[in-house]
Amino acid sequence: MSLLHQWLQLFIEQAGQTTFWEWAAVILGIAEVLLAKVNNILLYPTGIAGTIIGIYALMLAGLYAESVLSLYYIVMSIYGWIHWIRRQNAPPVKISRATKREWVITVLIVVAGWAIFSIALKKFTASNVPVWDAWVSSTAWAGMWLLARRKLENWVLLNISNLFAIPLLCYKHLIMFAALTLFLFIVAIFGFIEWRAILKKENGANQAPTP
Repeated sequence: MSLLHQWLQLFIEQAGQTTFWEWAAVILGIAEVLLAKVNNILLYPTGIAGTIIGIYALMLAGLYAESVLSLYYIVMSIYGWIHWIRRQNAPPVKISRATKREWVITVLIVVAGWAIFSIALKKFTASNVPVWDAWVSSTAWAGMWLLARRKLENWVLLNISNLFAIPLLCYKHLIMFAALTLFLFIVAIFGFIEWRAILKKENGANQAPTP
């Protein structure tokens, strides 16, 4: 039996064990991404609903750092929702690359977040994957900080988080969440390519000689 066939069989078996709430969270997560793609404000209530359901599933699986990260998602979604309404007619913040100072802050967020989450999970929870769980959350946290500042490199940090989250979710038998994360990994690749093209176009226009 090939390795691919084994993985496919495992996926089918675990998909059959997926609860209603996990399916609901995944469906809402996909809907949020699609709404974001067409720039629809409904992405915020959809994302908040999916995240709340997701927290319940993550807590049951013992992924406590991911649960805390999800709470942060909810806070940022509420902020984004309010900010969207207030700035509907304002120009969007331009895409740019992270400065040296922003890279230093990004690394500090990853290192400090990883250390704090790891220690907290070891001392105050029954997590059997504290270091792994903490790493996924700290890199995602750094990525979201860069995303809020419209920095191109946010996609890199978010996909580092996604790359480690996929096997972690499979290990915890959250196969549908792993599939959603794989989907987000692919979306982030295209997001990076699209943002880089926009940035190159804007830089080219700024460097063009005035007549």
